[in-house]
Amino acid sequence: MLLDLALEPSLLLLLCSIAFIAGYIDAIAGGGGLLTIPALLTAGLPAHTALGTNKLAATFGSFTASVTYYRKKLFDIKYWRQCMFFTAIGALLGTFVVDQISTETLEKILPLIILLAAIYSVFNRMQPDDKITLPVATNKTKWQQRIQGFSLGFYDGIAGPGTGAFWMVSTMAMYRINLLLTCGVARSMNFISNGFSLMAFIALGHVNFVLGIAMGLCLMLGAWLGAHSAIRFGSRFIRPVFVTVVVLIALRLAWQAWG
Repeated sequence: MLLDLALEPSLLLLLCSIAFIAGYIDAIAGGGGLLTIPALLTAGLPAHTALGTNKLAATFGSFTASVTYYRKKLFDIKYWRQCMFFTAIGALLGTFVVDQISTETLEKILPLIILLAAIYSVFNRMQPDDKITLPVATNKTKWQQRIQGFSLGFYDGIAGPGTGAFWMVSTMAMYRINLLLTCGVARSMNFISNGFSLMAFIALGHVNFVLGIAMGLCLMLGAWLGAHSAIRFGSRFIRPVFVTVVVLIALRLAWQAWG
């Protein structure tokens, strides 16, 4: 649906600028929604419409980033197909049940989990950038992908903040791959969960298409620049950006939940 909301050009410019920055950050470390969702709410959109519109815009950005990583051979569709399928299922279910579950307890626990993710990222010994091999696919890795995909897809479907950061931390921990491959997985799975969650939001009538497309185009540009920056400069660039973003996400969530 189109929202009956008259946006002044200056406000639209501000929202698109925020979308560009969010796209750049999200392509590297995730967490772009922590910028765009509060901006949409501040602009006066109802909560569910803000979430649905953000999914539309985020789909543009995550698609651009995922294609960029795929073209650089940093994402293997065949290897991750189990993860892709269960991410889609989880995202659809998460979106349809978002109004039926209490998130109060989850909101209080999330900051602690995300801070632990940041600490893990600082001290975890990562593979070098030139080692772009994936672990051998086994029944264990398939089940890991199914559980990981469904859980994070469901979390993203209920508008979970920091999904991209969770994808990166869990992928590094479970498969022991380098940061560039991890970015490829995180951005690609984010695109899948965004896309399927968006379909549910559209079915529920919670999307402002005009604003979502305008912000989405800016997200695309930011995501393209962010993905190329990550690929060009490697882990020495990704790691500090990622850790900074994760810490900021945790602090913001802590302030929202405990403040």
